[in-house]
Amino acid sequence: MPPVQRPAEPSSAVPSSAVPPAVDVHQHLWPEPLLDRLRARSRPPYLRGWTLHTAAEAPYDVRAEDHDVASRVAADRAAGTGLACVSLSAPLGVESLPRPEADELLAAWHDGAAALPGHFAVWASVADVDPDLEGLAARLAPRAGGFVGVQLPATSLGTPQGWDRLDDVLAVAAAADRPVLVHPGPVAASPADAPGWWAPVVDYTAQLHAAWWAWHAAAVRARHPGLRVVLVAAAGLAPLHHERHAARGGDPAPVDPDLFVDTSSYGPRALDAVVRALGVDTLVLGSDRPYAEPLAHLLGDAATHAVRVVNPRRLLGPRGPAPAAGAAPDAAPDPDPRHHRPQEGPS
Repeated sequence: MPPVQRPAEPSSAVPSSAVPPAVDVHQHLWPEPLLDRLRARSRPPYLRGWTLHTAAEAPYDVRAEDHDVASRVAADRAAGTGLACVSLSAPLGVESLPRPEADELLAAWHDGAAALPGHFAVWASVADVDPDLEGLAARLAPRAGGFVGVQLPATSLGTPQGWDRLDDVLAVAAAADRPVLVHPGPVAASPADAPGWWAPVVDYTAQLHAAWWAWHAAAVRARHPGLRVVLVAAAGLAPLHHERHAARGGDPAPVDPDLFVDTSSYGPRALDAVVRALGVDTLVLGSDRPYAEPLAHLLGDAATHAVRVVNPRRLLGPRGPAPAAGAAPDAAPDPDPRHHRPQEGPS
């Protein structure tokens, strides 16, 4: 679940109205049907009022205003965001519940999220065991109600066998030309004396780190050459370990142009290192709202434009939501070689 302490408001200037609207690929907004079903439950995950109870983390007091649609749209517009892609909060553990329980909550998520206004697009979700492939294919079909791709929990993908086990889900996304979002899942257990930030800082990043390396070990790209995948939170900074991977016997490989990471919960120091490892072309804006703020600027105007506008549109693909009307043309190329994808592997 999100950290207890909320982030400070960003100090950077609000983007000018002349700047093309940004695409935020990673937000959370709980629609009323999902809230209703969570309040009706007596086993984790469930809500009592606005207090969230999960299987392994401490109760978390949700702010009602964080899930108010009008407030979210206003906040996004103030930050220059023209499209927000929302996903089911995978740390809830919905995907791994017994099928009748999972199906009920997933239906509430899909029905409620699909009814959100056009400012939002939606990541679909599937049960971890015997996923509904036909239902997913229908949601990812053109004109299916704003579903841009499918979210999978990193806990399901933390080994090569995990990627293999969900290969049919990947195949559905690939056939629909839709991307896959990899998001932290539920934690097994937190230490009894752990502070509130422990799970997001320690457990979530470890899950993403494992999912990144399991993708490479499973050679998923060989099976799905056109599949676009994004790991949130810079994949737990896993790309920074490619030098160690090579030193310990891994095979250097070119940067995968369709394996993306998002910016959520990281700032200039970490993201500068990610850009040095991967180049800027696979870094996309993801804020994790309402738990963090969207990145406003990074490494100069051209890199900022790439991360906030160009790269997210490439991730979502030609079947993704249309760009906002009146968007300015892409910025001129950035002459700084640090800001562009290396031609060889990051190691």
